Amino acid sequence: MKSLAIVMRQNGGPEVLKLEEIEVAAPGEGEVQIRHVAMGVNYIDTYIRSGLYPVPGGFPYIAGKEGAGTVIAVGRGVSEFREGDRVAYPSGDGGYCEVRNIPARALVKVPDTIALDVAGSMMLKGMTAEYLLRRTFKVGPETVLLFHAAAGGVGLIAGQWAKALGATVIGTAGSEEKIALAKAHGYDHVINYRSDDFVARVKEITGGKGVDVVYDSVGKDTFPHSLDCLKPRGMWVSFGQSSGPLPPFNLALLMQKGSLFATRPTLFSYIATRAELDESANSLFKVVQSGEVVINVNQRYRLADAAQAHADLENRKTSGTTILIP
Repeated sequence: MKSLAIVMRQNGGPEVLKLEEIEVAAPGEGEVQIRHVAMGVNYIDTYIRSGLYPVPGGFPYIAGKEGAGTVIAVGRGVSEFREGDRVAYPSGDGGYCEVRNIPARALVKVPDTIALDVAGSMMLKGMTAEYLLRRTFKVGPETVLLFHAAAGGVGLIAGQWAKALGATVIGTAGSEEKIALAKAHGYDHVINYRSDDFVARVKEITGGKGVDVVYDSVGKDTFPHSLDCLKPRGMWVSFGQSSGPLPPFNLALLMQKGSLFATRPTLFSYIATRAELDESANSLFKVVQSGEVVINVNQRYRLADAAQAHADLENRKTSGTTILIP
């Protein structure tokens, strides 16, 4: 079967993302073949494209890790999925394409009440918010947290989810439009990091106490200032680096700033087993179905325009979630 796909043959800027026609074989043992309805665009895709993260399996590489669609064929040994099932995945290299094969162990079924374009936009980001708020640091009514990039894909989901858990939610954003968007999605306070000293504002908001946890996907531009926002024995969760990688630092810095905890988690460690994958996905589906979390698909691009989607994401021109449409 023929399929259009976005293929990378080298690292570089968005221009290395090329639309090509590929041949898709019949699904192998343990595999499912799906026809995409939507594929999510995520910062990790740009990290792999640029060379910041290694290219899984080498070149040529089909970009993209997240998508949703319909099963059109199953391979030998697959009993949990059948033709016509609505499915999605948060982690599967090769996502920017019309048709693909993927291991059945990577897929989950999507409830009928959730549109497939929404599912394709939310799996990686929503399940990231799930593990950050429920497992990396267990957020509850007593929690005061700071979430950088509050109007981003993970940020808008996390703000709503954290508010549903009863937390006091502080965020940062880079424009008045994004500040308003974040405030409409669970954030009690949103700081303009372009015009305000976010450390000083966090201290002001918390009466000098600081926050229990900082969720930081920005990286270079927010370090080490994020540490200065924390209470003694608070936790710094560095889960991305949209502004560039963190510099090496002496671990004694955590002691000096209040016996802080620090972690560099990734979703893939939190969904390593079938049980963990299902639990995380079902938690996400539940909060979306309940209306506690609304998924904003704010940008839609044709598959052929994947390079523009990457450029807009890296230039902070996007908010909420971004998808490619085959």
